[in-house]
Amino acid sequence: MIDSVAYVIYGAASGIIHFFIWIFSVPWLAWFWSLVGTCLLGYIAFKLWMHYIRQDFISGIDWVLLEIVPPRDVLRSPKAMELFISNALYHFSVKGGRETYWQGAVWFWFSLEIASIDGQVHFYIRTPSRLKEFIETQMYAQYPQAQVKVVDDYTLAVDEITPKSAWNLWGAEFKLVKHEAYPIKTYVDYGLDKDPKEEFKVDPISPVIELFGSLQKGEQMWLQIVVTPSKKEYRTKGSHFWQKHSKKYHDWVKESKNEIAKLLKPFTSVKDEGARIEIRVPDFYKKSVEGLAGKAHKLGFDTGIRVCYVAKKDVFKYNNRKNLRLIFRQYENPSINGFTRFNSTQADAYGGFFLASQKTIMMLANRMLHEYRNRSFFHPPLRHKLFNVRTIFWPFSALFKPYFHSETFVLNTEELATIWHFPGQILKVPTLERIESKEATPPPNLPI
Repeated sequence: MIDSVAYVIYGAASGIIHFFIWIFSVPWLAWFWSLVGTCLLGYIAFKLWMHYIRQDFISGIDWVLLEIVPPRDVLRSPKAMELFISNALYHFSVKGGRETYWQGAVWFWFSLEIASIDGQVHFYIRTPSRLKEFIETQMYAQYPQAQVKVVDDYTLAVDEITPKSAWNLWGAEFKLVKHEAYPIKTYVDYGLDKDPKEEFKVDPISPVIELFGSLQKGEQMWLQIVVTPSKKEYRTKGSHFWQKHSKKYHDWVKESKNEIAKLLKPFTSVKDEGARIEIRVPDFYKKSVEGLAGKAHKLGFDTGIRVCYVAKKDVFKYNNRKNLRLIFRQYENPSINGFTRFNSTQADAYGGFFLASQKTIMMLANRMLHEYRNRSFFHPPLRHKLFNVRTIFWPFSALFKPYFHSETFVLNTEELATIWHFPGQILKVPTLERIESKEATPPPNLPI
């Protein structure tokens, strides 16, 4: 048996050697393969260079975490938060050749967060320090009675997730059910754009705040929404290079128009030899078409969403995992879009027929902790690009334990303001920190 295997290996090696000898014995083939090899090595070297200089640029960014304490009376609709997101976070900039290919400059990204520490609910924004003052001024422009202060990163209080540590963690990421051109259910669908009376408000963020506020001592829940202005793509996400429509350099607005055309193609007819196009939209598609068209009328952000439930091992409640992964159901509409959970740190993380061991689950939880702490969705480390569940698929993933492949998608300002805004007074959660008194400037006629 061993002799047979050795003979097969010898035969294969001999065939490969003879193949290369034959290639380089023919002059034009030698030139051809030399050119192909040079181009391939050049492409790899370019990719490695771009990754290196970008990581070097990112490592030089000084980050700061701002806590936003909302005012006691939030009387404004989420439209105010939408305006804040548009003005404060949409930092579109054109990078020159020197900035892009020598300095590795990238667009800044921000993290909108809600965290519950022992049941105390907090709102945070993580931003580059050079934009701190600008974030503050834009927040005060929409919420003058709010308080903005620099705080320490709350995730640093949790050490490594290992069998010997005192903490346990369950985490997951979210992606859209349908194509990113379809919108989720927003605050406009709930009538909050009309500023109804407080007792008539139905705020979709209320279930999230209530759940976060129900935690006990030793428990924490984290939600992060990492955003950066949406960029133009060379090809459609999820398509292949050989597909004709995928090679067009376009933005997400153009992609939305393509999605509408694809949806209505069966109901489109051409008359008079192309002189007239008639489109009949069925009633059951009207909501979808209106949503597709409406989403593209506002600024879009590339977005990644991640959640974590962290607790001391002696108080860790497995039911809270289920509660946390259901917090976005109120944003779902079957005719348009919604969120679905994936990349969960649990036994079925890699799929297949075999469940992951407890040691593997701990490893996945520790990875999720560091990815949350780094707010990493854009420009991941090289190991994440090379060794993830897309490049190492099942059953090999069960052996090599690759990294999760995070997915980003486009949400516009209305959608972001829906899932991250300050609730009104109708939400009576005592553990939501608010400013209890209004700040005012002293009157000008005080005696000196």
